[in-house]
Amino acid sequence: MMPEMDGFALVEQPVEADAVLPPVLYLTARIEVADRVRGLRLGADDYLLKPFHPVELQARVDGILRRHAPAGHAFHVYDVVLNPDTHTVTQAGQPVDMTPQEFELLHMLMRHRNMALSREQLLETACGYDYMGGTRTVDMHIGRLRKKLGWENIIVTVFKLGYRLEAPT
Repeated sequence: MMPEMDGFALVEQPVEADAVLPPVLYLTARIEVADRVRGLRLGADDYLLKPFHPVELQARVDGILRRHAPAGHAFHVYDVVLNPDTHTVTQAGQPVDMTPQEFELLHMLMRHRNMALSREQLLETACGYDYMGGTRTVDMHIGRLRKKLGWENIIVTVFKLGYRLEAPT
């Protein structure tokens, strides 16, 4: 329902043989199974029906980006390196022990550096969608991350929202 052409026509446009196609996520009000199948058969990575919750959209985008990330892609912020493939974190070349929740929070903060992330987004990343505890558990894990990395002024609190990792891009 875009102006001048729909998403199907956009994806069907011819491309050069050596072109690298970007990941495709359909966000649409078209609910028919035939439309979903068509979109997926055209090469879409996912198909999300409206209305959708922003957290679900974020999770689907994260999944697509994980599947399309180059192998061996590590995240570097200051002297900290996080490698999702090996599930390791080093600081100044030294290993840093992380709980699974701390690792996932740091991964999310590093992927979305300089972006404010809500406690709910961070909680779902660290603990999963079915976690029944409160969002204040995120505060505890963030406090531990700050202490372990010495990042008291780098992971900043966003008032009444959550946290942001402030770093050069």
